[in-house]
Amino acid sequence: MWINSNINISNIIINSPLEQFEVSNLISLNAPIFGYLNLSLSNLGLYSLLVLFLIIGLHYMGNNDSKILPSKWSIGLESIFTTINSMVREQLGKEIYLPFIYALFFFILIANLLGNIPYSYSVTTSVIVTIGLSFTILTGVTILGLYIHKLHFFSYFVPSGTPLALVPLLVLIETVSYLARALSLGIRLFANMVAGHSLLKILSTFLYQMFNSSLIIAIFTLIPFAFFLALCGLEVAVSIIQAYVFVLLVISYIKDAIYLH
Repeated sequence: MWINSNINISNIIINSPLEQFEVSNLISLNAPIFGYLNLSLSNLGLYSLLVLFLIIGLHYMGNNDSKILPSKWSIGLESIFTTINSMVREQLGKEIYLPFIYALFFFILIANLLGNIPYSYSVTTSVIVTIGLSFTILTGVTILGLYIHKLHFFSYFVPSGTPLALVPLLVLIETVSYLARALSLGIRLFANMVAGHSLLKILSTFLYQMFNSSLIIAIFTLIPFAFFLALCGLEVAVSIIQAYVFVLLVISYIKDAIYLH
């Protein structure tokens, strides 16, 4: 009995919904170069490269080659480009930030959608990636604000019309709120993707066990299986929406740095 309980516990641990988010080494190479050099390729690095190749491949397929009739790929890419371009022009008034916003949107979008494939890995479910992106973006936005406004940039932390006695308290609140953007931006993306993938993992495991039981139970399982397919479609929609929300917030942060709103 004691041995059987250990086996059951190990099976539960292996089938844990959080196991799909672990970063593991796929290839490791130890070379005695420059003293000691360890080269390794993890699933995070592999899927990051895969996302890059998919983005390049999609844009290569969307290249119309000056044809009169555009392809479906080119129409889709042009629609996405037009949407991102209109967002940047309406909010920032300058297209100089368009390449960064466009590349950021496609990276998050493809990474999110790639994670919806069964037995795949999504780089946006790694808190290192999402928080790293948000901290890097906040640092760049702060540098941009200091470059444009110099010391006048710090007036952003003092709302206009604030009584002198409340200035220290409001400066502290605004500073904490400003720095919290680095966490909220990355955690929002990370939490939404992890929650959706974990839910699908739990439901798929449950449905698999139901289908492997008796024939009558398998027939009645078709009803929750239909809801599971609907949740899969919802997760795809969430992947697109989260990429859109992420770049929309980045645009608003850049706008605050430029115009000090």
